[in-house]
Formats: sequence, structure tokens, C-alpha cells
Amino acid sequence: MWLPERTALSNPLYKSLATRLADDVREGRVKPGERLPTHRELAAHLHTIRSAAGSDPRPVKLVANLPYNIASPLVIELLIAGVDLLAFTVQKEVADRLRAQAGSDDYGPLTVMAQLLANVEVLRTLPPQAFWPAPKIDSALVRMTRNDQLGPDAPTVGRFVQKLFAARRKTLRKALSQMGYDGESLLKPLGIDPQLRPERLTPAQCLALYRLAQEQGPAPDSD
Repeated sequence: MWLPERTALSNPLYKSLATRLADDVREGRVKPGERLPTHRELAAHLHTIRSAAGSDPRPVKLVANLPYNIASPLVIELLIAGVDLLAFTVQKEVADRLRAQAGSDDYGPLTVMAQLLANVEVLRTLPPQAFWPAPKIDSALVRMTRNDQLGPDAPTVGRFVQKLFAARRKTLRKALSQMGYDGESLLKPLGIDPQLRPERLTPAQCLALYRLAQEQGPAPDSD
């Protein structure tokens, strides 16, 4: 288990887990105040915890106040790493992107990956006055419960979706062509209009498109 330094956010957790924490600190499993400099290192840390837990059925949970600059990649990497539940506060802009609907301005690769890896709930909006010092923007309390539809393909799906949305102002036919695929042969079996733009695809459609593309064969590296 990893816990942050004691703050107004973490104090209730420390109190409710006091007995267990005392054992974990004594045995070296918890390092209060430890700071991990990057989201990738935190994800790697959680991979280690998962591996060490073996068949331990207890879920892995993360509760945090996430800074804007790491929130988007962090939540995806943590879900891929095997975290079962994320409960966090974040800028409302990020929360809106996590729960967005296909075709909306907030919809994008983050939305697709988040909704293919978890059930996303925005529990409440938090005004600036809920924090000290008060920020200039609204925040939101988000709960993401793991519902992994990707398994070991998650990193590959992520790269596929990123490339697809990089051409979001183009039609799907053109976007897939630029990725090295025959757009017509991929879209027709799925009943998807090739004139649609990528941001019109639901997460489920993006996943179906990825799987059919894999059956057709990997696209040439266009980088």
C-alpha cells in the first residue's frame, strides 16, 4: 500500500485504517510521505504490489487529489496496472472528458480508454470555495470502478485510438487510410458510415474497429 502525507484529504483514511496501517508501517509495506516523481513510476509501483499480492482477493484502491498535468495519463495507467477503484478530485474539465458522450466537444482518446477500462461516475462538482487556497476553476469528485474490456491489448488499443483521433477532422475512411488500413473493408462489416468523423464513434465501436483492424493485419508504421 502507498499513502500520501497526512492532509485534510488523507486524514479520514488514516483514522479509519489506523490498526491496519500500524501493522503495515511496522512491517514496511507502507511508507507515509513517500513521493513518486512520475505517474509511470506510480503505475510501475502498483504493478509490483499486484504481483506481490498474488492471489490476495482484496481490491487495490486509490484515493487522491490529482493535479491537472498528470491526471489524464495517470488514471489510464493505473487502471491498466490493475487498480480496482479510483476515487479522486480533479479539475472539472478532466472529469467532463472522462464521462463525455461520442460527438461532444469533450470526447476524445481519454474518454474512449477510460470508458473501455472502467465505469466512470462524476459524483459531484466542487466549487473553488471547497479548497484553500481557492483555485480559479471548478473541480469534480470522480469514481472509476474497473471494468476492463481490453486486457493485455490496452496499450495497443490506446495507440490505435490516439492515431485515429489525430485525424479527427478527417473522415473515418481518410483517417484509416492514413494509418495504412483499407477503411472501406473495416467499416462496412461494422455498419459504420465511412463519411463519419472519428469523434462520432462510441468506445464500443472504437474497440470493434480495432479488433477488425487486427484481424486484417497490423498497419505499416506511419511514424
